[in-house]
This record gives sequence, structure tokens and C-alpha cells, in this order.
Amino acid sequence: MRAAVYYGNKKLEIEDVPEPTPGDGQVKVRVSRNGICGTDLHEYYDGPIFIPPSDPHPLTGKAMPLVIGHEFSGVVTDVGRGVTDVHEGDHVAIEPVYRCGECRPCKSGRYNLCTSVGFHGLMADGGMAEYTVVPRNQVHALPESIPLEMGALVEPMAVAYHAAVLGEVGDQSSALIYGAGPIGIGLWFALRGMGLTEIDVVEPSPTRRASIEALGARTLDPTSQDVSALIADRTNGDGVDAAFDAAGVAPAVTSALECVGERRPLISVAIYDKPLPTPLINLVLRERRIQGTICYTSDDYRAVIDLMARGHYDTTGWVDTVPLSGVIEQGFEALRAGQKMKLLVDPTL
Repeated sequence: MRAAVYYGNKKLEIEDVPEPTPGDGQVKVRVSRNGICGTDLHEYYDGPIFIPPSDPHPLTGKAMPLVIGHEFSGVVTDVGRGVTDVHEGDHVAIEPVYRCGECRPCKSGRYNLCTSVGFHGLMADGGMAEYTVVPRNQVHALPESIPLEMGALVEPMAVAYHAAVLGEVGDQSSALIYGAGPIGIGLWFALRGMGLTEIDVVEPSPTRRASIEALGARTLDPTSQDVSALIADRTNGDGVDAAFDAAGVAPAVTSALECVGERRPLISVAIYDKPLPTPLINLVLRERRIQGTICYTSDDYRAVIDLMARGHYDTTGWVDTVPLSGVIEQGFEALRAGQKMKLLVDPTL
């Protein structure tokens, strides 16, 4: 079968590899689509970062080279011994988290914080291939109402949903989202799914503003508008109930901490390329806080799948498909140049 195999910095080869066979407790999936994540871009251009270069990961036993890809959906083609509740032909989305089950976070249900956490496609052969094999606990059934291709978006939308939950907001709350890339869009959908109507998306790029506006979002342009002054005026100085940074740049963090209300959070969903100066005075004087977030749990997957089944997510204008054969030129390079928003890889092409 064909697969995208990662050999190190700017070394990704499309090549034939052996088709995997499921072992005990495993499920084999014919991949329909695999999304290109920002993490994949970091690994390709700047890595290896999370992919183990030589020492095998403790939970998977894998190191570089390996097949990348952790955002994917597909059809079950085979199951290993002991798997009785997943069947050939099932449409599924994969939650690519490996967890030890023994550390304190795992025992408390927060296995996304496992002290040995690993990810399919980063610490094990992943989904940017025609077939892949995953543990049973990574498999989520997709209802018939969800197109199989959309199932590949469950993973990034679950990242956003998990962050939205940490914002501790309700249907009467107000929120600010910084960044209108895929995670920013996912945050907007998640917050809307929680009943929020007072949401502004702060985005300097006209192209990205237009994309999320077409979905129905309200935007602010920080290059021409004083966001903190506008929010202060709109809220009578109280600030918003939660802010979310999906931009990953210092001006977004500074602005967010000026706009969020007292004792309310800034949820950091971004990966920061450089250390950021933290304006502690904005935290101390108003008892604001910065809350980190990492990936998701099965609760977030179930919530996103439920919203998708009800037609909540719209991919118009921001999701495109590229062939596996063109994953570097049409995929990584196009995303890095800002020419595309979200790309799904079709491993059959």
C-alpha cells in the first residue's frame, strides 16, 4: 500500500509499505481522508519535534521512520481477536491518543494528560496511508448522517471543543476568538453549539475573515480596530467571559488579557514558536488566568460527532482535498504559504 513516510526534517516520501494486519484488540481501517495538521507542518519543516528520532516511544515501540497522519476517518476492514463491538464495514473516526492507563491523569479520566501520552501518526504508523491499524479504544462510530470525508474533521474539531469546554461558558456568555484558522473556526462552531451568540473572531487576514464570515461569524480586524477599546465599550468595561487564543502570537495574548473579564480565562489553544512576554499585571489586578489545553478525550469526540450528526458543521469554503501523491507541493507548501485553510489527503489518489 502507499503511505507518507517521515524520515526527518523535510524528508517525507510517498512509498509502498506492507499493508498492516490487526493484532489482538486492534482494528484495521481503510482510510478515507487524513487531515494535514499544523503539527505535521512543524514536524516536516522544523522537526523532528514529537516524532521520536531514535528511541522508541514507551507505549507504541515506534520511532522514526514512520507513517504520519493523526486526523482521519475510514471504513473498518478487519478486526483482531477480542474486538466484538466493531465490525467490518463500520464507518469510523479515530481518536489517536495512546495512554498508559496507570498514571494519575489516566486514572482520573484525563488521559489526554497521560505522563507517557502518544499519538497515532506521531509515535505510531498513522493515517496518511491507504490502511492503518489502531487500538479498539481509539475507534468512534460515525452515524450514517455524517459523510465519511467529514469524519476526518472530528479530531481537529474535538481539539477546539475541548478548549471551548475549558472556557466555562454558557448560552448567555460572550467570547473572543483570536485566529480564524481551522481551530479558530472549530472554536466558533463549538461555542455556537453551546448556545453562545455573542462571539467575535479577531483575525488580521482579509482572506480568513472572509472565510469565517461566510459561515456566519462576526469578525474584528485588529489592524484597523482597537479591539480592547471596542470590547470595553460594548461590555461597559466588564470584558468578555472567555477568550481563546488560536493565533499563537504575542499581540493576540496581550489583547486577549485586556479584553477578558475579572476571574475569567484566556484559553491557550496555540503552539507558540517563540517565548511570549506575559503581561502579569493584567492577570494580577483582575485575577484573570491563562489556561492551557491539549487535545481531547472521548467526551469531546462524542460531543462533536453528535453536533456533526445534526448538521452543525459547515465545510463550505475552508476545506479542500488533495491527493497523497501531491501532499508536499499541494498540501504542506500550500498551507505554509497561506493559500489554503484546511486540507484533507485522499490516500487513493
